[in-house]
Amino acid sequence: MKKDRLIFWITTGIFGVMMLFSAFNYFFNEEVKSGFVHLGFPDYFRIELGIAKMLGALTLLLPMMPDKIKQFAYVGFTINLLSAAIAHMASGDPLSVSIMPLVFLGILAVSYIYYEKLKYRSAVKANA
Repeated sequence: MKKDRLIFWITTGIFGVMMLFSAFNYFFNEEVKSGFVHLGFPDYFRIELGIAKMLGALTLLLPMMPDKIKQFAYVGFTINLLSAAIAHMASGDPLSVSIMPLVFLGILAVSYIYYEKLKYRSAVKANA
């Protein structure tokens, strides 16, 4: 159980911090702003995505958040990361750039698997 909790918090922590860092860059890094132009996205999308990433990362990192809200965050990040990989591939970016969202999707998947494991174990324990 301790191992599962540790794996969950390490993967969730890494993912959450990276998404907060990403959101910060969406607002303040000129290279990231030009990257959105390169991908063909309007500037307002960068702002919307930055806000959504901040809210989603906080949702995953804060333990008191309701389960349904966490589920929405996991789904939203999955859609975001798959879309990012597709956008980079479609724009002709190098494979290394296209792969990075999928690496983070893998980290997110591990976080989700262990979130569900811990949730299941606590439900079983509560019903015992």
